[in-house]
Amino acid sequence: MKLDPVSLRLFVAVMEEGTIAAAAQREHIAPAAASRRISELEGVLDTMLFERSNRGTRSTPAAHALLGLARNVLYGLDDIAEQMAGFGAGLRGHVRVFANISAITQFLPDELRSFMAAAPMVQVHLQERISTAIARAVADSTADIGILNAGDYGESLSFLPYRSDELVLLVPRGHALARRRRVRFREALAYEFVGAHPGSAINALLHRLASEAGQPLRLRIQVSAYDAMALMVAAGLGIGVLPRLSARLYVSSLGIRTVSLDEAWASRQLVLAVRSIEALSPAARMLVDHLADASRRGGQTSPAGPRTGGNE
Repeated sequence: MKLDPVSLRLFVAVMEEGTIAAAAQREHIAPAAASRRISELEGVLDTMLFERSNRGTRSTPAAHALLGLARNVLYGLDDIAEQMAGFGAGLRGHVRVFANISAITQFLPDELRSFMAAAPMVQVHLQERISTAIARAVADSTADIGILNAGDYGESLSFLPYRSDELVLLVPRGHALARRRRVRFREALAYEFVGAHPGSAINALLHRLASEAGQPLRLRIQVSAYDAMALMVAAGLGIGVLPRLSARLYVSSLGIRTVSLDEAWASRQLVLAVRSIEALSPAARMLVDHLADASRRGGQTSPAGPRTGGNE
């Protein structure tokens, strides 16, 4: 059996793009040649990967099983090339990092800046995702490193402690809770909320806690970005819940207030996730060590400027 990386890379592109035509365009190959390569790959594997019809192609269970295997092979080949090239001029490579919005707005800007200054030939590709998607991405080799909320994601991953953050209540100026220093979540449930994205960790947490308290979570509006939530709160459309350092981005400019939540769950742990420490490339291991060292130092970092993300 002979498998070539060009066909495997094309196969992965078809799975990710959804059509052979789109994959061919991405891989700079003629559609007819791409279709022929996929057929040859099916012949080598003696397995049908795609069901073809007048309406297009549909991936088979075998294709989904092959996807993770193909990604691992391709990433392994990339790592070989990067590690060998690194001998010529210091450490080289690229590291794929998926992180949630809490990590991105509170901690990563300064930490990635200092890492890239120390390792200028390492490229870091950062993408924002919600925590469940981050765990999946690390497990299936789409990401080298994940930064997400601590929890049980049903994946076989290794976790390292990273940072702690604190959820606070965001209220408009003049609100009944604005002069309070601390408030219980049960008290906050008396008011309407500006909610986070339905897939976010904060949204799921607040719905669960409201249910446990036997009260409804009254969502007047839901948004997909922290800046949008702050603007809606400032407009008086409800109160919100954000990490403290993220909320600080908007307090002075919008004239809103933060109130501490008198709840144990308001303190959260962010973790680093990898498939295994031993399997990391040298560049990825260097970044993990850098982030872990930053968490041990526990230095206070300045949050990043306003941005459009918002899922956790």
